[in-house]
Amino acid sequence: MVDTIDFAPEFDAPIEYMRRTREYYLALGYDNPYRWAHYVDAPFQPLRKPLKDSVLALISTAAPYQPDKGDQGPGAAYNAAAKFYTVYSGDTAVDHDTRISHIGYDRKHTTATDSNTWFPLSLMREFAQQGRFKLAPRFHGAPTNRSHRVTLETDAPEILARCRQDQVDAALLVPT
Repeated sequence: MVDTIDFAPEFDAPIEYMRRTREYYLALGYDNPYRWAHYVDAPFQPLRKPLKDSVLALISTAAPYQPDKGDQGPGAAYNAAAKFYTVYSGDTAVDHDTRISHIGYDRKHTTATDSNTWFPLSLMREFAQQGRFKLAPRFHGAPTNRSHRVTLETDAPEILARCRQDQVDAALLVPT
């Protein structure tokens, strides 16, 4: 049968990353495959005031650029050396050079040239100036070390404490 629809070629299919990640963890010697976080409930709450009156924080998994850690530019190969393992924060009033070479993403179909896709701080400053919300004084970087335990017991409470220090009402989470 001849296709009458312009389907993508067979090789251009989504990567079976869940299966591959499970197999990878077993190959590393873990006694069970990777378990993806999946919860019945999510701790989200409605805003207590209009967004325009709320303080909004940016939380990103983008890594600060580290010139001594190899290629981290747009389209760079996966670079584990550029990972970070502790929460970091930065001043939202100034620009920051963050990169995403430390995470796995589809480098074949994505150029990774638009930093607003992983770190939209400049857009958030613009929207705050328009009165859409109040921008928190700091943004926060969430590590991507793939440990549920460390994320839940260490990183998330640290980010929450920093957001509370800044009297944040809501957060924009931008995972990469």
